[in-house]
Amino acid sequence: MGPEMIIPLLAAAVQSGTPVLFATLGEMFTERSGVLNLGVEGMMMVGALAAFLTAKFTGSPWLGLMAGGAAAAALGGIHALVCLEFLGNQTVSGLALTILGTGLANYLGTPFIGQNAPGFYAFDVPVLSAIPMLGDIFFKQDAMVYLSYCAPLLFWFFWHRTRTGMALTATGEYPKAAAAAGLNPVGLRWVGVLVGGFLVGLGGAYLSLAYTHLWTNGMSAGRGWIAVALVIFAFWRPGRAVFGAYLFGGVMAFQLRLQATGTNLPSSLLLMLPYALTIFVLLFSAMRGKGKSSAAPAALGVNIEPEG
Repeated sequence: MGPEMIIPLLAAAVQSGTPVLFATLGEMFTERSGVLNLGVEGMMMVGALAAFLTAKFTGSPWLGLMAGGAAAAALGGIHALVCLEFLGNQTVSGLALTILGTGLANYLGTPFIGQNAPGFYAFDVPVLSAIPMLGDIFFKQDAMVYLSYCAPLLFWFFWHRTRTGMALTATGEYPKAAAAAGLNPVGLRWVGVLVGGFLVGLGGAYLSLAYTHLWTNGMSAGRGWIAVALVIFAFWRPGRAVFGAYLFGGVMAFQLRLQATGTNLPSSLLLMLPYALTIFVLLFSAMRGKGKSSAAPAALGVNIEPEG
């Protein structure tokens, strides 16, 4: 493969990895507050539909983007209500959220299958787009991709340099100690679920407003589950999440290009490549973490029992 093939493939990897990156950061945000949310797939679907419909009827992709994030956050609020207020099982609630969100989006979106909506399109960043190779890969993308470049840095700064971020970390690690220090662990976990849901919704919005510019049922195509796996692969660190998201994006872009070339390999085999990589990543993470202290928040998935 020459540069004329590699550079477009890498640019496509960045684009394909962007929705996964937003979803991964959203799930990571939620988990670092101590809440396990397996409803990412359903939340991405709801976010994609809300973004598509808002952009279609208002003509504004930016309003669509905000609507996608808000819709996913609202769906995440159901998970927070079940787990934080009624102390429901976080795993079961998350799985139910995936079923609910996927079914709801497919049902409401069926009349709009194949229809287009205003969205985000690629444009060149002055000066940076002229950098050899790097310009073609990173700086000839759409606005949401450029936003995704900033997201991991803001994520790191929030968790390590702000009082709220450190309070959320304490809640995810030792909620009783956080309460003893005068914090409100339940309230902070609500923040973690809602903000994380908003980020997941941005990933869903990207699919309908930038990646395809149209609506089709099942649009997330398992990306939500890949995001959950990437949180483990990244050891809850945003920098590694970037690498993982682009790695999966590259595999997705590669299998699409192989199909376009008319390869003799069965299309079903090519479609399974990203998910086979997901299994490999989980095995790699498990082997790497064997014998070491877990990078996961200590109180992840553990409900906060009321005092008394």
